[in-house]
Amino acid sequence: MSPSTTPRKIGFIGLGLMGKPMALNLLKAGNKVTVWNRSAERAQELISAGATLGKNPREVAAASDFLITMVSDPPALEEVLWGHEGKNDGALEGLRRGSIYMDCSTVSAMLARKIAAACGERGAKFLDAPVTGGDWGAREGNLVFMVGGDAEALKEAEPIIGVMGKKWFHLGPNGAGQTVKVAMNALLALQVGAMAEALALVTKAGLKGEQLIEVMQSSMARSGLLDLKAPLMVKGEYKPSFSLRLMHKDLGLALDLANQLGVALPATAAAREVYNYVKGEAKEDLDYSAVMKFWKK
Repeated sequence: MSPSTTPRKIGFIGLGLMGKPMALNLLKAGNKVTVWNRSAERAQELISAGATLGKNPREVAAASDFLITMVSDPPALEEVLWGHEGKNDGALEGLRRGSIYMDCSTVSAMLARKIAAACGERGAKFLDAPVTGGDWGAREGNLVFMVGGDAEALKEAEPIIGVMGKKWFHLGPNGAGQTVKVAMNALLALQVGAMAEALALVTKAGLKGEQLIEVMQSSMARSGLLDLKAPLMVKGEYKPSFSLRLMHKDLGLALDLANQLGVALPATAAAREVYNYVKGEAKEDLDYSAVMKFWKK
């Protein structure tokens, strides 16, 4: 699973908190990278590092034999792919026959399957490959990819994925990557929300949150997530490594999928209401651990 040193023509669309360091790692590996972002100023660091700026998503796709998108939500992805009416600027219009397109955003499994069908009509292969690992993992090339799609397409993509990630899982056909990602994010949201409730209970009783954390770290309640997030929640430090706005979106995706499948998710539904409240009150972009603010209002 070691990344190949053979340079590729790679297109990268979406240069946010995660996308920019992913694209930078591809550049550092010697690939020819063409980029585009809705806010063009976010591309400047990449251009200075040697990337080419595309005029629109269609131009990025046309210049690439491997295309990657990393955008915020389903509407943003649909706009990137299908473009604006009458402008012919969507990435699907520029997609090369025989190319591979990999979406690393977190969207719905239904949208992933729709994209796969559109790529198939154009003779391209599609992988839905949402990632986890936070912005630090993106900078260090330590992301984990959850992949849905054809096994042969994944095999072709592995040298490129290996530049950006430390591990990847082939989970099934298109849509499988997105299904696992929204389920995992729902679990992360619930864990952090439960920790916030427990901290609120302890501090209201006149004890220190650090005492609860110390006991948890020596018990069955310990988890890597809470080891990382709980101390910051006690301090009220919410610099985003994964934003509350995006977690709120992912909880909605999980509930939409549950409705389609007929699965009851009462805890997820309750958590989304809490996240919704904090999101509505926030005046800035916060980490999802800022759900703690619900109990500090």
